[in-house]
Amino acid sequence: MSNKTNNKRRIPPSAVSKRSKGVAFGNFNQKSALRIIDANLNRCREGLRVVEDSLRFVLNDGSFYKKIRGIRHDVDKILRDNYGKLIKERDSSDDSGRQMPELLKKELSGVIVANFKRVQESLRVLEEYSKTFFPEASADFKKQRYAAYSAEKLVYLKYRKFFIAKAYEGAVNAIAGKKSLQ
Repeated sequence: MSNKTNNKRRIPPSAVSKRSKGVAFGNFNQKSALRIIDANLNRCREGLRVVEDSLRFVLNDGSFYKKIRGIRHDVDKILRDNYGKLIKERDSSDDSGRQMPELLKKELSGVIVANFKRVQESLRVLEEYSKTFFPEASADFKKQRYAAYSAEKLVYLKYRKFFIAKAYEGAVNAIAGKKSLQ
């Protein structure tokens, strides 16, 4: 989880796998795969930003917020040279997931946990889809996924009382709510 970015590889647009050019399985093609990669890059960066801002502004943890920011910057650099190719395939206005309702989170701890999970899941998707379209990027996404797992653990261990207290409060409130309905 270092902030060193000098060693990070950028994957040039010319590195898109030649094998993937003609892939078409019904509605699945290069365009849809690039949309998946674009959506998951966005999801990952957004999740990291939410965790980063929570650590920075709510928990005032300069050390951890900088680590999360480092992961976000490292993820961003992996396919930065392919930004044009990815955004060209973006179709947010017709995205079938656009109208999905968001779950409410009543506690900051739930926001942090949900966004760590969002990051980890999106990095896994990026790792898998990049194997076909940006093979050189797959290992970099995997590395960042494990960095996110480690960061989540460190944040949890440091703020364990905060997370446990909020989970306990939520459970007590849920039980109290059920009893009042009976």
